[in-house]
Amino acid sequence: MPKKYLFFVSLPYSYSILRPLQEEIWKNGDEVAWFIEEPCDVLLTKQEKQLSTIQQVIDYNPIAVFAPGNHVYDFFPGVKVQVFHGYAMKKRIERIDDHFTIRGWFDIYCTQGPSSTAYFQKLSQEKGFFKIYETGWCKVDPFFKVAPGAPGNPRPLVLYSPTFTKDISSADKLYDTLRGLMATKPWDWLITFHPKLDDPALIAEYRSLAEEFPHVNFQRFNDGLETLRKIDVMLCDSSSIIIEAMLLDKPVVTYRNTHPGKHLIDVNDKDAIGEALERALQRPQELMDEIHQYTLHHEAHRDGQNSRRVLQAVDDFIENYQGKLKPKPLNLVRKLKIRWKVKYLRFNFL
Repeated sequence: MPKKYLFFVSLPYSYSILRPLQEEIWKNGDEVAWFIEEPCDVLLTKQEKQLSTIQQVIDYNPIAVFAPGNHVYDFFPGVKVQVFHGYAMKKRIERIDDHFTIRGWFDIYCTQGPSSTAYFQKLSQEKGFFKIYETGWCKVDPFFKVAPGAPGNPRPLVLYSPTFTKDISSADKLYDTLRGLMATKPWDWLITFHPKLDDPALIAEYRSLAEEFPHVNFQRFNDGLETLRKIDVMLCDSSSIIIEAMLLDKPVVTYRNTHPGKHLIDVNDKDAIGEALERALQRPQELMDEIHQYTLHHEAHRDGQNSRRVLQAVDDFIENYQGKLKPKPLNLVRKLKIRWKVKYLRFNFL
């Protein structure tokens, strides 16, 4: 009998993360369905199965639920699996990366590489109610099936993709600078915003650049590999998408990155961005070497088999650990809030 799995989607970035995992599930002859939490846009294809109600999910009875976001409905059947929406990036120097926040929803955390595995293993030993498997990130399986490097555009294509994090995002600081570069440099531009960067005025301001300049394109959301493979360089601040670009050998210029290093061309002066992008477009060998070493620290697995390892982790957990770990925290307030939000009135928290 085919195994049944569920994808829990709360933000649009989840689609590109989960589809490689879906391909692996289908390849194994198993089934998967999607539950799209409102108000997230439904962006499914005709081949993809959606479950629209809680009762449909309960009747479907998946053996595992995969979530790239920070929460999942505890009352859904199946092992709860965190597959992450990005890499561990210390956006703020003064505290531990929220990538490592344990909220008590998940049974399994599928880590990506040395930058995340060791700390999660420490947390697992301390708390005792979840297991850690280093699988690699399922989103990047397709990254290693395409040729990396410069795409050969007639004109260099620069991607500007700022983070949403308050006080760290460059989006509210760089409009005038970017507009000046767009008016003077022989480059094409693509602007994408994180789904959580939802300031309507700011979005409208950047969208107006695409209306003003024919060589500028504004795309509300980044669609992962399809976006990154066609660019020459990225301009960013402190977002985990930096690592995704670097996995494709794309140099990255950052504005006031919170953890700069030799893998980046980081600037603190807005007027230095143009010169930094010109250097990035030259792809200096010492920079490209640093990029390779840095990405290995975050994504250790380059065989395109991360999704397979995620599914193996689920099988191992069910066989060896399910029902044998400490109980999860009660999380009473959070569980009540979720039930109130979705009008689910059953209260069996065990």
